[in-house]
Amino acid sequence: MTVRVSETTVRVRYAETDQMGVVYHANYLVWFEVGRVEFLRQLGFSYKDMELQDGCHIAVVDARCRYKAPARYDDEVIVRTHLKNVRESLVHFGYELMRASDGTLLAEGETTHVVIDRDMKKRPIPEKYMVLFKEAVGRESQEATGTTTKDTKLHQG
Repeated sequence: MTVRVSETTVRVRYAETDQMGVVYHANYLVWFEVGRVEFLRQLGFSYKDMELQDGCHIAVVDARCRYKAPARYDDEVIVRTHLKNVRESLVHFGYELMRASDGTLLAEGETTHVVIDRDMKKRPIPEKYMVLFKEAVGRESQEATGTTTKDTKLHQG
């Protein structure tokens, strides 16, 4: 079964909150990274191995977050991550952060990454990862049939 949406959870630590008792806004981007790394792991490889074995890095070039409701100390937050798009040297992830106790949408966002080598030069994604990324975004069926699989995302936690 192809992973289309990955879920992982984080628990809000006291150090992540601000003077108002809510999670400081920059921590949401850290949680996006947690979700992204777990998403890759569920695809069958680790980001660490991608870097060490293939000299392939995915550098953030754009990050966006829309805050919907506050997260507070000790909340359990579900991080849902999916791959929005992939091209030769570009990877685009989407995220939803939900409070586990009541399902409240806390934030949603996206990050765009350029694939680079150890010398910080743009490079194509190695084929072994591209195959998995295309499957995760549903591109294999789009390319074969000309249709989109946007509404047929599978959920695997």
